Amino acid sequence: MSGTARGPRRLVLVGFGAIGRTVAQLLQGVSGIELVAVAVRDPMMPRPGLSESVELIDDPVALARLAPEIVAEAAGRDSVGPWGLAALGCGADFVVSSVSALADDDLLEVLRAAAVEGGGRLEVQPGALGGVDALSGARLMGIDEVEHRIVKPPQAWRGTPAEERCDLDRLVEATVFYSASARETASAFPKNANVAMTTALAGIGADRTMVTLVADPAAATNRHEIEASGAFGRLSVVIANNPLPANPKSSAMAALNLARVIQRRVSPVIV
Repeated sequence: MSGTARGPRRLVLVGFGAIGRTVAQLLQGVSGIELVAVAVRDPMMPRPGLSESVELIDDPVALARLAPEIVAEAAGRDSVGPWGLAALGCGADFVVSSVSALADDDLLEVLRAAAVEGGGRLEVQPGALGGVDALSGARLMGIDEVEHRIVKPPQAWRGTPAEERCDLDRLVEATVFYSASARETASAFPKNANVAMTTALAGIGADRTMVTLVADPAAATNRHEIEASGAFGRLSVVIANNPLPANPKSSAMAALNLARVIQRRVSPVIV
């Protein structure tokens, strides 16, 4: 029996910073994906490199008119609630990058209910991490403990509460300046430790997942070290991310994983 041909999947990107721009570039020419709109704060501002056919919007209400099938967020935690509810409410899949927003159990439950009612899916993309699929699989047999260490150069922690906990300018060795649950960490460091909630949601939850933050003057990359153990065995994952050229505070892998999640929707073979 032959399948029924369908048109390209209609995509809306929420946010057009370094990650959003990179994703748009990576998806150019990908058969089966049509970028129909980008959500931005100021639709009147020119966006070089963006096709004139792509509409600029600033109101989640516009999603119902655009009828997207995929809405992918890369705009910050405050955007997750309004854009997620609008996307899921019109039956689209909503892909989250700013996972720290989901430390709010009430918001997570509201989005889950909207997905059930609207028929779309709420999907957390791996972001700067690797091994999230293995951690999620291990949960089915049982996980006893998970620790997520985030190691970055001192300058990567500027503008965060790390400045109050250690002298970033005078560190001579790797220094642990914060250790708490994923829920507490995601709230205290929503930009720098955003992926702590990804690990938590894939594994044993926001309150049992422990996160350690490290400033290391010898570090040249943003490194994530995840250790988990349980009935399944032991899991150890380390990933050292190079920054995006357009924004040193964003990891290249965060954009690459988001593009991959979108491309999977139309790939005939998925690995």
